Amino acid sequence: MLSINLPGAANAKPPFLPSTLLPTTSTFFSSRTLFPKPKPYSPTPITALLQWNRKPELSGETPRVVVVTSGKGGVGKTTTTANMGLSLARLGFSVVAIDADVGLRNLDLLLGLENRVNYTVVEVLNGDCRLDQALVRDKRWSNFELLCISKPRSKLHLGFGGKALTWLVDALKSRAEGSPDFILIDCPAGIDAGFITAITPANEAVLITTPDITSLRDADRVTGLLECDGIRDIKMIVNRVRTDMIKGEDMMSVLDVQEMLGLPLLGVIPDDTEVIRSTNRGYPLVLNKPPTLAGLAFEQAAWRLVEQDTMQAVVVEEEPKRGFFSFFGG
Repeated sequence: MLSINLPGAANAKPPFLPSTLLPTTSTFFSSRTLFPKPKPYSPTPITALLQWNRKPELSGETPRVVVVTSGKGGVGKTTTTANMGLSLARLGFSVVAIDADVGLRNLDLLLGLENRVNYTVVEVLNGDCRLDQALVRDKRWSNFELLCISKPRSKLHLGFGGKALTWLVDALKSRAEGSPDFILIDCPAGIDAGFITAITPANEAVLITTPDITSLRDADRVTGLLECDGIRDIKMIVNRVRTDMIKGEDMMSVLDVQEMLGLPLLGVIPDDTEVIRSTNRGYPLVLNKPPTLAGLAFEQAAWRLVEQDTMQAVVVEEEPKRGFFSFFGG
């Protein structure tokens, strides 16, 4: 073996390594280097994709009168009104929710306020009480109020219609304690006189639909009626979405629904069994701790409603599954 001895080679150091980086015996044989102590596991907390670091900026002229409608019954209009109304109140906006369903009101049940409704709009029109006496203030959020049109077994005033509801909304705008930021009108099912009455004072609409053909046909019909009434600001919420059925091609995707109706998308609410529990308890989803997926979706929809924003549905293509023969080019 050939060896070359240079003068001073024993004490020579590589020119590109400073003395502080030269390996030492303690470096090579340190147990901490060979077997470093594992760091304790700290799970990353799951947070919602909500911008809680700021308050949403209210767009448009106040009060904003929004009617929540669908045409088809049982798709989630009242559930959406209750959860979005309380979400807006939690964001710091004053809200008045009007249950415009005559004789079949349910909004007070979902909010847990059924035992506090002593007066309704019928008594206000008859002169039996003042408007502020018919408003039921929520104890959890004082900036949220409920107003019912009539009691379940009472007869509606013969003169009640679109003009009477418009007068009621104008009275809320000019009340002494100030105009609310939002007036949400829970529209009854169908397209009869109750529907026409509910949409008369509104200047924007939230259309609730589910990804099935019967609900979509009714939603398309209601969209045409809203546009004929002069309501151009129409956004939709797709309710009861199940990703497992969409992957199995047993349910239309949100993108398919949006392409069929041609409306801007305000929110997508996943199918959640907690909805039935919260309905029976009279405790809206958005107040649950920890929050559910449906509750978070309602809060995000309320945020977009404040800023008059929309969301975009996208298609996520999955990679094809690779089997055993894929390793051999099959």
